[in-house]
Amino acid sequence: MAAQLEQPTDISTDVALAVSTVIFALRIDPKTGLTTLWIPLVKRIREPHEGQWALPGGPLHCEESLADSAARTLKRSTGLTPKYLEQLYAFGAVDRSPGGSRVVSVVYWALVQSDEAERAVSDDNVEWHVADDLPTLAFDHNTIVEYALWRLRNKMEYSRVAHAFLGETFTLAQLREVYEAVLRKPVDPANFRRQMLASRAIVDTGRRLTGTSHRPPRLYRYNSDFTMADQGPLTPTRSH
Repeated sequence: MAAQLEQPTDISTDVALAVSTVIFALRIDPKTGLTTLWIPLVKRIREPHEGQWALPGGPLHCEESLADSAARTLKRSTGLTPKYLEQLYAFGAVDRSPGGSRVVSVVYWALVQSDEAERAVSDDNVEWHVADDLPTLAFDHNTIVEYALWRLRNKMEYSRVAHAFLGETFTLAQLREVYEAVLRKPVDPANFRRQMLASRAIVDTGRRLTGTSHRPPRLYRYNSDFTMADQGPLTPTRSH
């Protein structure tokens, strides 16, 4: 007797797909005076978790891509249009959304420069928080942020992701400050300089920073001819 294929049973069609984004920016922590990783959060205005802080996001529209959905909800809720936008992970635990439909969230993470972060929406429903010192967030968003922080810190070791926090040109001290802020530990200046120059990831522009009281430091840029692991084989959209 020919074997019969097993047929799925009791499959619920009550599943919703959403897109959320973790946005990282470097800002000064007023408590410590140190440059620190921050993320913007939005206050939920309806149940479930009404009144709690959450990641920016919303339902996926049928006519848009996942990346376009992430960019749209970011622009609507925070006013931000980050140049670096990468898919992080899909979170779909059965009980992650209380009541109603099961919600599967495709999460992106974005990096913005400090000057852009300053132009973000800031009102009663949008507020910046230190990424490593968050309140209890709605749904499983604390877990999502922890995962995004882990990914960012690991990626600092093998990609040019630090560039997303900087302008086109930068000093070695500015680049080192990014590493120290993200990794949350001091970096030896001499070793950092030696490692960065030996890596061929950055190029001396031949120019120096102006407006300094001491000997102006050299300005560098990332080496566009040197390939480093970055956003992976899918190469997600970088700007919207």
